[in-house]
Amino acid sequence: QVQLVESGGGSVQAGGSLSLSCAASGYTVVNSCMGWFRQPPGKEREEVARIFLPAGNTRYADSVKGRFTIYRDMSKNALFLQMNSLKPEDTAMYYCAALVCGVTGSPRYWGQGTQVTVSS
Repeated sequence: QVQLVESGGGSVQAGGSLSLSCAASGYTVVNSCMGWFRQPPGKEREEVARIFLPAGNTRYADSVKGRFTIYRDMSKNALFLQMNSLKPEDTAMYYCAALVCGVTGSPRYWGQGTQVTVSS
């Protein structure tokens, strides 16, 4: 059974940082394409970042480029999202996902989400 469990969300002031984690069980993160998505209040879910195989290339939404970093940790079998210079518009529920590999690979499994709130 695949489980993805996010943690690390919280409330922070604009300009601050948060680090989100996604612990996987029943699934090997380092051998998989993975991604982070978010759903702001009243809006649709959107992709934030994804990491590809085999070289671990990454892709980011324009709105977070230069501020967010997605990476994997083999020893922890986990996916991370380091978020710096946070803005109020980053407020959302954040989800990690195991993806079908490919440029537009769709999510196969979802975590339950972790809330990020950025105040001005």
